[in-house]
Amino acid sequence: MVAPMLRYIFRGRWFCTPGPLGVLPLGLREAHSGAQELLAVLKARGLFKEFFPETGTKIELPELFDRRAAGNLPQTIYCGFDPTADSLHVGHLLALLGLFHFQRAGHDVIALVGGATARLGDPSGRTKEREVLDAERVGSNARALRVGLEALAAHHQQLFANGRTWGSFTVLDNAAWYQKEHLVDFLAAVGGHFRMGTLLSRLSVQTRLKSPEGMSLAEFLYQVLQAYDFYYLFQRYGCRVQLGGSDQLGNIMSGYEFIHKLTGEDVFGITVPLITSTTGAKLGKSAGNAVWLNRDKTSPFELYQFFVRQQDDSVERYLKLFTFLPLPEIDHIMQLQVKEPENQLQLPLFHGQEGLDSAKRCTQALYHSSIHALEVMSDQELKELFKEASFSELVLDPGTSVLDTCRKANAIPDGPRGYRMITEGGVSINHRQVTNPESVLIVGQHILKNGLSLLKIGKRNFYIIKWLQL
Repeated sequence: MVAPMLRYIFRGRWFCTPGPLGVLPLGLREAHSGAQELLAVLKARGLFKEFFPETGTKIELPELFDRRAAGNLPQTIYCGFDPTADSLHVGHLLALLGLFHFQRAGHDVIALVGGATARLGDPSGRTKEREVLDAERVGSNARALRVGLEALAAHHQQLFANGRTWGSFTVLDNAAWYQKEHLVDFLAAVGGHFRMGTLLSRLSVQTRLKSPEGMSLAEFLYQVLQAYDFYYLFQRYGCRVQLGGSDQLGNIMSGYEFIHKLTGEDVFGITVPLITSTTGAKLGKSAGNAVWLNRDKTSPFELYQFFVRQQDDSVERYLKLFTFLPLPEIDHIMQLQVKEPENQLQLPLFHGQEGLDSAKRCTQALYHSSIHALEVMSDQELKELFKEASFSELVLDPGTSVLDTCRKANAIPDGPRGYRMITEGGVSINHRQVTNPESVLIVGQHILKNGLSLLKIGKRNFYIIKWLQL
């Protein structure tokens, strides 16, 4: 059941357009007041879960981001994304939004694709070893992730910057530096700075060692390479903050300890909460419930529906996590009593304005039986919406009837049984029931302006027909 309140709060509020409250679009106002501490605001939104280390450093984390302090320069923050698949998914969103919030506040951010570390497999949060990926597949996935990250950053800039100066958004791949390293030289230079007792004490390692499968050496060394990534980015880019999921805290701690031993400098880690399904399960490829950001894997309509279908009690939390709305404005929205608002969840950050329009068309066609929406839908949209539907290309001969169409599409059985399915009301074309098998198809009624017909047999069997030589 679609939650009415959720449908309202995403009315023009998903990263862009003005809604009915007369509030400025998000891109036309600052998300963070200079008088507020950036970290405190993001903590209050629920976007940040833990800070490490919280105390005991020469300069504490909040001071780094206080641009009012004399001599404070923009900071560099990074987050890693291993290319275990060729697309990002909803489970990556909070880390990405964390980077975007920092960028909007004038700091430089780095999205690091793990083209090397994905070959080992991160054991964090897992009860068994990841599927081993060969170098060619990891390389292909890494290139796809890089394209996806750059597209998201471009959408973010295009939709919201509005001429303001933000920090930079850079995409790197750690394969670039590991390809230059020789194994023995690397172990000799880096390995001596890690203590086995400390590495073994990490929760991710302890959990795997106690499991029936145990833990491979490749997985065990993953935290060493992630720590080195942090060190490399600290040295080359002045990166002092690593952002990651809450299951990454152990790996972040390893990076802090490594850098502190080598340089005496303090660096920091920030974790974001994990996104879970309505049943509480972690969202992701390994869990088998990933909602992808790549259109080839999850259509804009399916992504749209993922958010619309969330429970009412998730509304306020999702507003704080997935939008740039200021907290007072969110409080105001939550106080409103709206009964039946139009469903306008917007997704331009992921698929651009065209993706949002596509999601709306699909929603109207599927849930509101809109003929107009069907008429303006592309072949791709229909295939995305009716994934299990058979797709046929047919020539429209003069006098083609409803019965001819159903048989040519192999939608009904031959003989009297198929004929009765039509006369008994079991067939519809473009959401309109047809009961006369001999009716001749009419362009504009049975055949839409885009040359397509949506044939439905029974309650769930769809057939898409593209007519040729109209």
